[in-house]
Amino acid sequence: MASSHSSSPVPQSKSSDAFFKKEMDATKRFRPVQSLPDVCPKEPTGDPSNLCDSPSLVVDQHRWTIYHSKVNLPAALNDPRLAKRESDFFTKTWGVDFVDTEVTPSFYLPQITKEHFALYQQEITPREKVHERCKNIYTPKDTFDRTLLHTHDKSRTDLEQVPKIFMKPDFALEDSLTFNAVLPWSHFSTAGGKGNRDAASSKLLQEKLSHYLDIVEVNIAHQISLRSEAFFHAMTSQHELQDYLRKTSQAVKLLREKISKIDKVMCEGSLRVLRLSLTRNNCIKAYNKLKLMATVHQTQPTVQLLLSTSEFVGALDLIATTQEVLQQELQGIHSFRHLGSQLCELEKLIDKMMIAEFSTYARNDLNRPLEDDCQILEEERLVSLVFGLLKQRKLNFYEIYGDEMIITAKNIIKQCVVNTVSQIEEIDTEVVVKLADQMRMMNFPQWFDLLKNIFSKFTIFLKRIKATLNTIRSVVFLVLDKNQKTTDLEDTLQKNSAKDSTVDTEVAYLTHEGMFISDAFSEGDLPPVAADTTSQRNTSPNSEPCSSDSVSEPECTTDSSSSKEQTSSSVTPGGVEMMISDDMKLTDLELVRLANNIQELLYNASDICHDRSVKFLMARAKDGFLEKLNSNEFVALSRLMEGFILDTEQICGRKSMSLRGALQSQANRFVNRFHEERKTKLSLLLDNERWKQAEVPAEFQDLVDSVSHGRISLPEKKPAATEERKPTDFLIVEGQKYATVGTVLLLIRIILEYCQCVDNIPSITTDMLTRLSDLLKYFNSRSCQLVLGAGALQVVGLKTITTKNLALSSRCLQLIVHYIPIIRAHFEARLQPKQFSMLRHFDHITKDYHDHIAEISAKLVAIMDSLFDKLLSKYEVKAPVPSACFRNICKQMAKMHEAIYDLLPEEQTQMLFLRINASYKLHLKRQLAHLNVVNDGGPLNGLVTSDVAFYTGNLQALKGLNNLDLNMAEIWEQKR
Repeated sequence: MASSHSSSPVPQSKSSDAFFKKEMDATKRFRPVQSLPDVCPKEPTGDPSNLCDSPSLVVDQHRWTIYHSKVNLPAALNDPRLAKRESDFFTKTWGVDFVDTEVTPSFYLPQITKEHFALYQQEITPREKVHERCKNIYTPKDTFDRTLLHTHDKSRTDLEQVPKIFMKPDFALEDSLTFNAVLPWSHFSTAGGKGNRDAASSKLLQEKLSHYLDIVEVNIAHQISLRSEAFFHAMTSQHELQDYLRKTSQAVKLLREKISKIDKVMCEGSLRVLRLSLTRNNCIKAYNKLKLMATVHQTQPTVQLLLSTSEFVGALDLIATTQEVLQQELQGIHSFRHLGSQLCELEKLIDKMMIAEFSTYARNDLNRPLEDDCQILEEERLVSLVFGLLKQRKLNFYEIYGDEMIITAKNIIKQCVVNTVSQIEEIDTEVVVKLADQMRMMNFPQWFDLLKNIFSKFTIFLKRIKATLNTIRSVVFLVLDKNQKTTDLEDTLQKNSAKDSTVDTEVAYLTHEGMFISDAFSEGDLPPVAADTTSQRNTSPNSEPCSSDSVSEPECTTDSSSSKEQTSSSVTPGGVEMMISDDMKLTDLELVRLANNIQELLYNASDICHDRSVKFLMARAKDGFLEKLNSNEFVALSRLMEGFILDTEQICGRKSMSLRGALQSQANRFVNRFHEERKTKLSLLLDNERWKQAEVPAEFQDLVDSVSHGRISLPEKKPAATEERKPTDFLIVEGQKYATVGTVLLLIRIILEYCQCVDNIPSITTDMLTRLSDLLKYFNSRSCQLVLGAGALQVVGLKTITTKNLALSSRCLQLIVHYIPIIRAHFEARLQPKQFSMLRHFDHITKDYHDHIAEISAKLVAIMDSLFDKLLSKYEVKAPVPSACFRNICKQMAKMHEAIYDLLPEEQTQMLFLRINASYKLHLKRQLAHLNVVNDGGPLNGLVTSDVAFYTGNLQALKGLNNLDLNMAEIWEQKR
């Protein structure tokens, strides 16, 4: 299947038309005959020319090579050289449209003919002849390659006889399973009569293992023989390498001798100078170290001195600096072995002192007399305490201030109550012991003044808390700002040091003392940032060391960490200047969280004041005191509470809902009582109303006029005038006269009370809207029951419900309907947009009132309709003219007009009489049809015409009805 290794990749042919690959070099035209074939041509054999490009049977056995090439069935079936395909074979699956098609030649490829290869044939023909002669002279390589393949296949077949267990990398006879698989126990059993058979089996096993060994040894020997040439080549290279190493050793020895001479002549003196310089620097460092120890020894007395003056921050800075010096520069000093623990205990003591000091400060600050003064108490002391607490990570110190706020808020109310009670002589404190009971004995003005005093105290109290907490927050923000600046500075220094940290280390070899030579230049060669650490303690080599008695001088202080603990001055909002150190050890997140907690503490202060105020209100409201307040008193209380709520929101910047909720609760109770009182009053007025036109006092006319001018509120009480205005018969509303009853006048006043209450207490707008809607519905339904339903006959004792009562009731309803849009606009301006849906109540009320008015008009028409039916049913067409029936009808029409004309507007009167006339014509037409009187000009027709003319003249003679179109021709049946 595969060709030999030496055969040409181009098929050989003896025909003159065959083409062969052109060789690039004529010297490689003839290849020497190889003595032995290479089974693994990828391995080097010593001669590069012996490498073969063909795939190896051993190395390439696990990857695809040309020996794995195969021909698939579809390629064979889809032979393009076939003249015609079997249509039934392909069309069965691919369809009847699968037919041979001609491929269109490409426009981008030239048409190649046999003439294009003529020149190549001329050049290759002589070479082909030479190649044929060479084939006859030399033995073909194919035979050799076939032998090589046969040998390789045979050795491979032999190796396959060896069991796979011997080829495993983890083969070990110590494993029981492997041992039993290689040497089965059955081959060594001698029990029973199977001894001879087992012996033979054991012998057979031994021969088999020997056979496996022979196969492996033969294959190993074969592989060694194949690689013998490479082995001898490696041995030759080893001898050459040893010669190179010998020469290199001699050169190194010579170089070392030269370097030794240079060291003696040029380096020993210079190194001795460097050692002396290092020794001198070490002596200076030891001297400075002793001075540093003397300074550290004075730490405890200095801390005690600072604590005596409440300088907690300075004491903590001194302790922190000393601790750092002990850990870095004085580590291991025996005399200071207990100083670190002593400083830790002293630091814990300072923590307790600072917390106690802050608690005392908070108590003194909050319990100061609550005058109109919001100055911060001892701002410098507060700032110092806050810095110290932040330095020690005591981040919950604000909770102490919060606890003191709660206690102080309680004391404020208690003190205000005590002061007020002591000024009231009516309250006997010996009889009434409890403070809450004493407070309940106050009347409203006294209690109102007390509440106003409490609110004013709480306002000053919150302003003072805000000033203190703002100072604390400013300190926290100063530390936060310093942290951010330090972070930015460190980032800048790291970038600069990355550029400037290229230090010359070519001479940094170790001396005999184990130190670097570059240490001798530590004074001059250190980077600028690191040099600041020792510039204040270490002197230059040429300067004299300072005397031992200069321990307390500034240059000998514990400034070992000056490069790390830098300080910067900052100014608080109160003008206090503080030095902020860099060792706060607080993250930005912790500082931001602390600032938020302090701001939350201000919100809690507002909540505390509101909660205490709520408890004060509830204590006074136990006996129903607040529910008994009249409108003016409750409005004053509501405005006072609203003002306090707005003040606290402005101070603290957040709404507190407890006091607002208590106010809303009391407002709801007030609204319920307010509504019930006025509904009861309206019910009593309606039950006593006789439905007669009432005179309109001047104050009601003024009230209506103020509403017309856009002022929807009750007018202030004016002093009694010298001339009292007389009441009028009608209420003038925007130029229209309204005849009304006394109940409606009072209802208008009640409606304005609702509107004014909404202006005074905006929080009850929705409740008032609902209650007012209920009141208007009640008036409509109750008036309907009393007038249309004739309930006034039993309630008031009226003899009958006259047309005048009906007309007056209709006009009263029209007056209320006139004011409903004004009331709606008033409430709409005070509602939130999401509450506008509640305004639909006014639309329903308006519709109900219009329906009621229409029912009254229908009732008036029905009264005349029944009269017409009664009189015209007895009508007879006969003399005299006008007949008694028509005279009676005209008389009743005149009474109706007289009753309603002064009550209803002229337009409504005309519309009403048009409806009455239509009813009259209907009954007259029915009676004429019954009497068989037609419009034929006869005597009967003349009598009817005379009666109708009498009716028309009398009706049009009534006031305001002269231009009424009666259209009396409709009483006659139309001829078809």
